[in-house]
Parts: sequence; C-alpha cells; structure tokens
Amino acid sequence: MTSWTAEKPSNIALIKYMGKKDKEKNIPSNSSFSWTLDHLTSKVELQTHAGDSDTWEPGESDFPFEMSPLGREKFLNHLQRVKDLFGVKEKFKVKSANNFPADCGIASSASSFAALTEVAFKACEDLSTKKFSTKEKAMMSARGSGSSCRSFWSGFVLWEEQSLGPKDFAIDSLNHMVVIVGGGAKKVSSSLAHKKVESSLLFKGRAERTSQRLEKVLGNLTSGNWENLYQVVWAEFWDMHALFETSEPSFSYFLPGTFEVLEKTRNFWEEKGDGPVVTMDAGPNVHLLWRSDQKDLALEFYNQNLKGHWTTLSNIEDIGFARV
Repeated sequence: MTSWTAEKPSNIALIKYMGKKDKEKNIPSNSSFSWTLDHLTSKVELQTHAGDSDTWEPGESDFPFEMSPLGREKFLNHLQRVKDLFGVKEKFKVKSANNFPADCGIASSASSFAALTEVAFKACEDLSTKKFSTKEKAMMSARGSGSSCRSFWSGFVLWEEQSLGPKDFAIDSLNHMVVIVGGGAKKVSSSLAHKKVESSLLFKGRAERTSQRLEKVLGNLTSGNWENLYQVVWAEFWDMHALFETSEPSFSYFLPGTFEVLEKTRNFWEEKGDGPVVTMDAGPNVHLLWRSDQKDLALEFYNQNLKGHWTTLSNIEDIGFARV
C-alpha cells in the first residue's frame, strides 16, 4: 500500500463567484478575487487499495463530518477526472478532514477540492511520467469546485475565466477572523445556489456590477484606501445575498446572529473611523479581515462584541479559537 497526502487552505472572496457560463466546466459568469486563509485548511490522504472502486471516509479532525452521498460522488468523480488525465487505473481509499467546520460558509469545498486535486496530481505523477504546472492543477481543481482554484496561492488571487494567479499589493498581510453564528450544514449548497440565482431579476446585471467593483477593489488596494475597500466589499457580499433573497423561490443563509454581528461591525466603523473589511460566503457566518497594524483594534472589537457570545476562528493570538 502506497499513500500520499496534501493540505490546502480555504479562501474568502472579496468579489464573489456566483453563477456559471458553463455548468459542466464550472466556468464563472464573472471574475472573482479572494484572500487565501492559510490557517483554515483541509487535508486529504490517498492510499492505494485492492478494491474495485475508489472510496471515501472521514479523516481525523476536531471537526468531524460525514459527506453526503451526492457530495461523496462529486468528490470521487473529481478524483477520477484527474486519474483520466494521466491514464491511471489504480484504485484509492480517500480520507479527508478540515481543521474548521464544514458546509457552513467557510469555503470548505474550496480547500477540500484543492487538497484533493493536489494529492491526486502527486499520486498520478508518481504513477506516470506526466507533469503539470500549478496553474494547470488549479484550473483542473476548478472543474470540481470553482473557488478551489484560488486556494493554490497565498495572498490575493484573481480568477478571470482562463486567467488565474496571485496579485501583489502594498497591503500584503492580513489577519482574519470568522464569527461562527451557525455551524450546521447549509440547507442550500453553494452548487445549488449557483443554479438558483439565475432566476433572480438581479442576476442579469450581476457580471457588470462585479466588474465595476473589481476595478474599485484593485484600485483601493493599490492606493491603500482601506475605508473605500470596506465599502465596496460590503456592497458586494450584500449583492450576492440579494440574489438569494430574490430567487424564485427565495432562500436565505442569514440567521439572527448574522444581522447582529454585521451591525456591530458597522457601529464599530462609525465609532472608530476604522475597522475590518467585512464579507460573507454562501452561509451565515461573518468574515472579518484586518490589516496587520490593526491587531489592537481587532482585540478591542473581539473583547467588546464577540467574546463569550460566538465561537471565533482566527489567526490572531488571544482571539477566540485561534488557528495559526
């Protein structure tokens, strides 16, 4: 028995990927732009085995989860996709685990499919003579989970259909915390959300709006205008959630705690004239990004508004359940 392992991080989009031009190939309806969350990771292990098919089982973790039959099929189909690229016939036992809760809006699909792709390429390259670049691996990963392609680099990553890679700015170090207001599995998966949003009347102008916001985000990062960045990113995640609320039928990821945390962040900005960039994925939990020079401000916000109320995962020491 031979085994391989790989670990890849999650990422949080500042400009969201929502909707697809090509559903089979996961080609996005709009460009997306993200920050990689190096402290929130998925680990996937492959082991050759004598069975007649690939299998999946959960790995060891503080956050154990059971993949749905549909999710398991999608995961193993992606493994087969990579194997077909190499012509590899071996069968594998797959184990995967996260160091954070799955399926609740922290992009566990991004990290898990990125890790699966990375480890599958490792195994298949060892079992064949073919080699591929990081970008080629990332674009293959997007076939399994679109947002996973952005998890192959640290820092800021831009995905514009066939153009994909990291972006450098003067602001190149951010701290992150995610406030867990709801850790249960989502009733509407991200994959299903991509389909449902097309029924919203707001979807027609979505690509144009994201293009305009992307230009502003890149400009604000270039100039270092943090407050304007906060405003644009705030508008962007509300735009995505408005698609959910105006789909037919409508659906929502928001919980009462979501609104409470969002209001606390807005009040903090109004009081301090500074604060985190705030965003959300397709889930109820709230992501806060802080500049590296804002650690004391982040601690103040946490102690005043979050401590004792919600679980918080962070790469900032002394804040909640730190993942460093």
